Amino acid sequence: MSEEVSMALSEAEDGMKSSIDHLTTELTKIRAGRATPSMLDTVRVDYYGSPTPLSQVGNVNTLDGRTLTVQPWEKSLLDEIAKGIMNANLGLNPQNNGEMIIISVPPLTEERRKDLVKHAKAEGENAKVSIRSKRKDANDFIKGLKNEGLSEDQVKDAEDSVQKLTDKYIARVDELVDAKEADIMKV
Repeated sequence: MSEEVSMALSEAEDGMKSSIDHLTTELTKIRAGRATPSMLDTVRVDYYGSPTPLSQVGNVNTLDGRTLTVQPWEKSLLDEIAKGIMNANLGLNPQNNGEMIIISVPPLTEERRKDLVKHAKAEGENAKVSIRSKRKDANDFIKGLKNEGLSEDQVKDAEDSVQKLTDKYIARVDELVDAKEADIMKV
């Protein structure tokens, strides 16, 4: 296999890996019924005039499967943290007890669970589209090499390798989405 073909395969695989990484990040943002500190990753707090991630102004922990706590490093930030959680539009209602913020995570309704599954599947489709785009880019590059003297057999072999790579990453997307769906639907 020529050096150019190896490079095209390597670039395609890197792009497909980044699609999987992005999907993993997006799926962790989808709530699955249990309280997890990562639910608050998108929350920004007004810290002396600049929007700062919640994790940089306090500790986020879980008391149990339904309760999150935020212990700020400065007590003066309690109101700002509560405001930041409300503004993040997560459907959570923070309560300030003077020491920390306590957030009760309500259980998901069946309808909401189905909506979250749809959202997870949509994210999976976006990842598949991205992976197929990487496949197309690699195949176009390989076809371009045909004009530069690459034999038809080598082109065919390279395209087969790209397809195997694509199938591998599409299967990984399906695994991730199926696992998230099972997690969401578990009561």
